[in-house]
Amino acid sequence: MNKIQQLFMVLLMPLLAFSMTASASNYTEGKQYTKVSEVASRNVEVREYFSFYCPHCFRFEPFMESVKKDLPNDVRFERNHVDFLRAASPKIQGMLSKAIVVAEQLDMEKKLINALFKYIHVQRAVITSEKDIRNIFVLNGADGEKFDQLMKSFNVNSKANAMKKNQDTMSKKGALSSVPTVFVNGKYRINVKELDKDNFEQDYRNLINYLLTLK
Repeated sequence: MNKIQQLFMVLLMPLLAFSMTASASNYTEGKQYTKVSEVASRNVEVREYFSFYCPHCFRFEPFMESVKKDLPNDVRFERNHVDFLRAASPKIQGMLSKAIVVAEQLDMEKKLINALFKYIHVQRAVITSEKDIRNIFVLNGADGEKFDQLMKSFNVNSKANAMKKNQDTMSKKGALSSVPTVFVNGKYRINVKELDKDNFEQDYRNLINYLLTLK
C-alpha cells in the first residue's frame, strides 16, 4: 500500500465507523431480527429455509442469488429445503431436498434450481416421482446416470437428512413456521415484515451484514 492509499484509508476510517454505527442503530433485537439460539452454527453462514412449492420463494430466488454473490468470501450461503408444505407429500419434498444436493455436486446448482422452480410455478407441472426430477435435470443438461448415482450416494442422503434435522430443530424452537425464512449463523432470524419497504433489498443486505458482526 503506497502513501496515497494509506492517507485515503486514514481519512476513510472515521466515515466507515460512522456508517457502521448508523446502520447498527437501525436494527433492534425483537423487531428486525430475533435471537433464536445462544449457540452459533459451526460455520459462518446465511441459511435460507425454502420450498420449491412456495410461490414467495420462487419470486424471492433472484434476490437471494444476488445476496449470495455479495456475501464475504468466508461466509457460506446454504439453501435448506423444507418438507412441511401441503402442496406435495413429505416424500416428494424429501426427494427435492436431495435434488438440491445433487445439483450442487454437479456444479449446476443455479440452473437446476431455477428449472425446478419453473417446472412447478411456470409450467404448472406436477412432480410425482424421482423420475420426474431426473427428467428435469437431463433436459437441462445434467447426466442421467450421474444423477442416479448421486441420488443413492451416502453423501447426498446425509446432507438431505441434515436439512431435515435443521428444519425440525428450528421448528421445535418455534423459530420456523413459514418460508422463505433466513437465519444468520443459526442464531438470528430475519423478520422480513419489519424491514424498510421503500428500500427493502438494501435494508435486507445491511441487516445480514450487521448480524454477521454479532457474537
